[in-house]
Amino acid sequence: MTTLQQASEQNKPEIGDIVTAYAGKLMPNVQMKTFSNTDQIFPVRTIARGGPVSPIPSSPNWMSDFPIPSNGKVYDLYDYVSQNRLVGLLAIKDGEVVYEYHDQGITSDTRWMSMSMAKSVSTTLVGAAIKDGYIGGVDDQLVEYLPELNGSGYDGVSIRHLLQMTSGVKWDDTHTVESSERRTMLDLQVAQKPGEIMNFMASLPRIAEPGQVWNYSTGETHVVGALVRAATGKWLSDYCSERMWSRLGMQDDGAWWLESPGGLEVAGSGICATLHDYARLGLFALNEGVIDGEPVVPEGWFREATEPRMAGNDPLNYGYMWWPVPDRDGNFSERAFSARGIFGQYIYINPTRRIVLTVMSCRSKPKFSETIPDNDFFNAAVDALG
Repeated sequence: MTTLQQASEQNKPEIGDIVTAYAGKLMPNVQMKTFSNTDQIFPVRTIARGGPVSPIPSSPNWMSDFPIPSNGKVYDLYDYVSQNRLVGLLAIKDGEVVYEYHDQGITSDTRWMSMSMAKSVSTTLVGAAIKDGYIGGVDDQLVEYLPELNGSGYDGVSIRHLLQMTSGVKWDDTHTVESSERRTMLDLQVAQKPGEIMNFMASLPRIAEPGQVWNYSTGETHVVGALVRAATGKWLSDYCSERMWSRLGMQDDGAWWLESPGGLEVAGSGICATLHDYARLGLFALNEGVIDGEPVVPEGWFREATEPRMAGNDPLNYGYMWWPVPDRDGNFSERAFSARGIFGQYIYINPTRRIVLTVMSCRSKPKFSETIPDNDFFNAAVDALG
């Protein structure tokens, strides 16, 4: 190895500490290395792919630059990519790729972190478990499947309450506050002790009646993972592979973080996959969970899981851990929805226009560090694609 090569190797960034990453305290080069190698931070379980890769064809109607109105200004595609620190962008219209972009050395083979996009996959597996007869329905009581939660804040909480995060159980999901329940959960994940996250969830008090108050909680998605495991007897990764991943023509195996070696998957944030495979999940949702003519989830599941609803007397723009996306006029007539994760990870699905937009980003802070709100970009792209 030459002196120049040795110097280059020495200057390569190391993978950052995950707690520091969640706090938004990594320099961009270390952050990039970390987010593209999150499957090396914790033990993982493989989400096995299946047979031949299902190619997503390219369209001759290639998407070009377009205006992005936002907060009284007009941006363009170049602003969105550069100012929002995107590393991957894939636009699909009518089943064909109309735009693809990679940045900062990220390629179509890079497995990038999903963060909370994993939540939408986890709740979809609850739908699959209902379709397969493992779970009776969303109005079943959670303790029927997880008796260890008897007497806890989750006693009296239905699966529906859990899926829409209206359990009424106390939780602060602020990543940058060390005293929050979210950071406590992360500390338990770092400690890699089996069962400790569920023990923590069982210790939390209920502060509102189920169904009355929405409170975003990554911990509740961990309970979703425990529910699927208890109901099906299968690890979340294996059930995901069996019902979805192995049948969607994925190009690569996925990986899913574990709470400990051989333990539960971290259902709320732990999937690592490629840009195209995230897009295939989007196409699966666009097709209402049907693969080769076979419904994987109950009829109408995706409409129910992705529509706005009420929490008590308050309107709630949240589904079963999917986010309904309002159009530019603030209504939901196009039934668009998204999976989304911190630092700018998105799968946007518009069933009316047959559009899937997949975004991978490397932003400086977990939330609110983007210049252009992503929903403004999505609505502008929908206008451009027609």
